[in-house]
Amino acid sequence: MHIAIIMDGNGRWATRRGLPRTAGHAQGARAVRKTVEVAARAGIHTLTLYAFSSANWARPQSEVAGLMRLLRRYLFTETRRCVEQSIRINIIGRRDRLDASLLRSIEQSERLSAGGTRMHLRIAVDYSAQYSIVEAARRTRGCPELTSQAFHHLLHEVDHSALPAREVDLLIRTGGEKRLSDFLLWECAYAELHFADCLWPDFDEHQFQLALDDYASRQRRFGNLAAETL
Repeated sequence: MHIAIIMDGNGRWATRRGLPRTAGHAQGARAVRKTVEVAARAGIHTLTLYAFSSANWARPQSEVAGLMRLLRRYLFTETRRCVEQSIRINIIGRRDRLDASLLRSIEQSERLSAGGTRMHLRIAVDYSAQYSIVEAARRTRGCPELTSQAFHHLLHEVDHSALPAREVDLLIRTGGEKRLSDFLLWECAYAELHFADCLWPDFDEHQFQLALDDYASRQRRFGNLAAETL
């Protein structure tokens, strides 16, 4: 099972408590740790987290710098934990706009955790599904009989995906908003969508289980008829 999460609401969580937005992002990182542990225990094969979109570069420079520092710190502190739990880390998205120190941290975390087989943890940084699709389309020149599967592999190359990730089964978004925000548009073609009312720092095991229960109640037909009508 592939679960993707749009982790929305860190800034609002902090603002409501009279704290700087950076405090919300730090609390959000703690929610990431808990969610990764819960997902691994639940037997989830792939977990993709939306950490920083390409559109987020438009935020104040101080907030962007703080987010990048937080990501480096997360990789530094959590890589060993992931290795111990056999979780493979993979950062997807563009890398040409990340600074050299962050790139080194990414490459080190991916290298150290490459043997993980329990769960594939993908963290989307400087990610835009529209950019990925357009860039993959550029690489299809001279392929008149391109298949959907082959295009999916091109997306993996563009996104620096370490393993061929299956299409998303369940997409969760926190924060109360109900949109995809340029996240895994191709992979979410048949995903079930679950919108949690809580802000990301408040997302916990109970909220995760609610999303799984909601998913289990859905009837996935993929364009076919329901079983009882056949």
